[in-house]
Amino acid sequence: MTIDVWIGLLIPFIGTSLGAACVFFLKNAIGFKTEKALQGFASGVMVSASFFSLLLPAIEQSEDMGSWGFVPAGIGFMTGMLFLLVLDKLVPHIHMDNSEEGVRSGLKKTTKLILAVTIHNIPEGMAVGVIYAGWMYGNSGITLAGALALSAGIAIQNFPEGAIVSMPLRAEGMSKCKTFLYGVLSGAVEPVGALAVILAAGIFVPVMPYFLSFAAGAMIYVVVEELIPEMSEGEHSNIGTICFAVGFTIMMALDVALG
Repeated sequence: MTIDVWIGLLIPFIGTSLGAACVFFLKNAIGFKTEKALQGFASGVMVSASFFSLLLPAIEQSEDMGSWGFVPAGIGFMTGMLFLLVLDKLVPHIHMDNSEEGVRSGLKKTTKLILAVTIHNIPEGMAVGVIYAGWMYGNSGITLAGALALSAGIAIQNFPEGAIVSMPLRAEGMSKCKTFLYGVLSGAVEPVGALAVILAAGIFVPVMPYFLSFAAGAMIYVVVEELIPEMSEGEHSNIGTICFAVGFTIMMALDVALG
């Protein structure tokens, strides 16, 4: 792999690490409106990246199927959603805190919070790996600049995610260094997952549209199942919706300008 690919794989991880570093210079807790804003922004980036960087290239690569060109994207998208649905049910995390299953798991709240963000990061790592694999194997519709745009967009989205991990842990009394470490570790799955996808992609180049749309489906699942409901909880506020639009627009601009 070239240095460009290695840099692209590490950029999202750096975004998570910088977000986790907020614990060193911010207060012990994230305010209600700030948290909603971060969740809305992250949702907007992920939805935009799923559409412009993953689903559109998948559809473009299936144009030779004519009016059935939507089939690979549709199958991959639904499979990605199903994969995250199963993972969400099998892995006890913070989303199940108040459920009987969450209680039976016996895991600490800290552990489940880290698992929740790790689950969020799995499809993001896959998305980066798929897009760079597509560029490396010469798939039409995927450029190095477009792959870089996806990495940059996910890194921007990962910054608030890193803060959402480290800040609540700090508020519970954990040391700053330890909370920073947990935040960094929650993002480590991204470059590892991306690298695994790239190493395996050579075998699956003919079905790359399925892989692209699979990653899109997994990312959209996280947005619909986790981020948007959390953004909408509690007192009504438009801050999350506004930040969703901002995140979506920034990611769209990155993809169109660099892609």
